[in-house]
Amino acid sequence: MRKMLNVLYVTNPEAYLARDGENVVVRVGQEVQARVPVHILEGIVTFGYTGASPALMGFCAERGVTLSFLSVSGRFLARVEGPVSGNVLLRRRQYRMADDPESSGRIAAMCVIGKIANCRTVLQRALRDHGERMNSQEMNPVITRMANQLKRLENCENVDTIRGLEGEAANLYFSCFSNLVLEEKESFFMKGRNRRPPLDNLNALLSYLYALLVHEVRSALETVGLDPAVGFLHRDRPGRPSLALDLMEELRPVLADRLALSLINRKQINASGFTRNESGGVVMERETQKTVLTAWQKRKSEEITHPYLEEKIPVGLLPYAQALLFARYLRGDLDGYPVFIWR
Repeated sequence: MRKMLNVLYVTNPEAYLARDGENVVVRVGQEVQARVPVHILEGIVTFGYTGASPALMGFCAERGVTLSFLSVSGRFLARVEGPVSGNVLLRRRQYRMADDPESSGRIAAMCVIGKIANCRTVLQRALRDHGERMNSQEMNPVITRMANQLKRLENCENVDTIRGLEGEAANLYFSCFSNLVLEEKESFFMKGRNRRPPLDNLNALLSYLYALLVHEVRSALETVGLDPAVGFLHRDRPGRPSLALDLMEELRPVLADRLALSLINRKQINASGFTRNESGGVVMERETQKTVLTAWQKRKSEEITHPYLEEKIPVGLLPYAQALLFARYLRGDLDGYPVFIWR
């Protein structure tokens, strides 16, 4: 269906990307660091001020390889892509449903239900596996309140109310997220979610992983013919991939949050891999970025059984599976969008 390990990540701010025949070439100065055939790529993601030749940009656009430019901390800067293709009837249906408050409410509720259910499972599994090292008196009330929020969402179709519940659940979840950190707790902690810029090591790591995830989800939506910019929970804003942000909500806890915790608790990364810049924001050093990217690619190649499809698929295909199911729901082939619920 899709190839794994098919995104080229460039983390060296001194690197320059160019075309050489049918290859993408990464140079630092006059030295070639990598040469990758374009036919095996679906995307290129660069972190920091990385240059790219006009010839390479045109080549990537022609071959359907998306070139994304992100800041060192993972904030989206720009994107180069070729002509957008897709099912015009599917997109017209997407736009009509996005303009309908009732339809938007139903879809927004599904996205938030998936997010809260998976966040709750992350907390429950952590207590089950390492309860003796965590503050269960702090975490159990959060788990209970999140269960109550899920019940309130079952029949809720008001988008503003849904956004309020999502924000409340996120605050609860991140209020006890530091409990899940078992190693270097003095270096990896949070007093709530912050970004632009992230103010601590743990938020910096999460922001970086979320940037990787939104790239995958956006590509998946384009693959099935949907417009990533027109969302339901996240409303339209120039330059924001609102639908990608909608669909990644259910995947954040499973793909990003758990990977962040695994990297810390297995001591694959440590505090020395993070620095604070002049503005007070925290960024990852290049070697730590490489470690995170290697773990991200490895995680994508692992297999899970999809709860709705009841088939084994690589984790990296989850965004594509969910995008396909969402497109089927919009077309009317499914009665509801089956969000990914992690068991």
